[in-house]
Amino acid sequence: VHNSLSLILLSKTWLKIVRFEIYESPKYFVNIKFIIAFKKNFRYRVMILIIYKELSMIKHVTTVDQSDRKVPYNLRQSGPTPVQMLISTRVRKSPYWHLSMEAGCWRATVYNRVYHPRGYVKPEDGGAMVEYEAILNHVTMWNVAVERQIQVKGPDAEAFVDYVITRDATRIPVMKADGSVRAARYVILCNHMGGVLNDPILLRVAQDEFWFSLSDSDIGLYLQGVNHDKRFNVEIDEIDVCPVQIQGPKAHALMKDLIGDQVDVDKMPFYGLAEANVGGRKCVISQTGFSGAAGFEIYLYDATLYADDMWNAVLDAGKKHNLMVIAPAHHRRI
Repeated sequence: VHNSLSLILLSKTWLKIVRFEIYESPKYFVNIKFIIAFKKNFRYRVMILIIYKELSMIKHVTTVDQSDRKVPYNLRQSGPTPVQMLISTRVRKSPYWHLSMEAGCWRATVYNRVYHPRGYVKPEDGGAMVEYEAILNHVTMWNVAVERQIQVKGPDAEAFVDYVITRDATRIPVMKADGSVRAARYVILCNHMGGVLNDPILLRVAQDEFWFSLSDSDIGLYLQGVNHDKRFNVEIDEIDVCPVQIQGPKAHALMKDLIGDQVDVDKMPFYGLAEANVGGRKCVISQTGFSGAAGFEIYLYDATLYADDMWNAVLDAGKKHNLMVIAPAHHRRI
């Protein structure tokens, strides 16, 4: 009886996940009958049958073959776009945009309503493989100012953050000067159905202050909406802090030259945080990133004013390490 109950509870958990995939991403829908045919274990059969029975009641689900697709494929979504993108309150340039252009950026996308550099080396010069070799063998800098920073600050900051993320915010320590504690975390924010709203890096820079380093969604507005009744004594605002990433096998060596003895980067753990000056400007250094290897992010305070100072300091320190400015190397992640 105990095992059967556990099985049913587990199947319900699976169902929630599968339901989310169906509602939000029909292309990931799994053919349950196909799985049943190949699963020998009785428990798996029962679990999948329970899920299949529940799913059979959902009538509007798009199947994996997309034969009932209502909107036709639009092949015109790819190819050149010979128009000028306008800057407005909807889409903007980051404090590092002009520096990315100086570094050779020739293509970009929009991420978090901000221009996001997505290529520096043109195809005729080797393209993305040149950038890949740079991160594989040397060290690279990425303009990731699209990771907009939402600050939650106030007496109830910990309670509010704990309310909106799926992890236990009370277990996240406060940043220390020597960077010796894991004061950052990868977190997930979900809606009431369990659907993922955003998966930012969360930085705890003070006892009563957290930064959400966002993925691509307007989570700042969501957080303000959650606290519309002011039950948590916090202020929620976007702040003028913008990161760059330092990624590659020589990242540690570059960071040592860049910040000297301000922080011992060799002793900084993954998700460690510390304050340091870069180019004479105040920054938060973290051992984070999404290159698939150990690297760092530099979060510059008052980035609108001091972007050039920090950026150029990184370029100077990186000369002897063959530093290259590249786009986020998603091919390195796999």
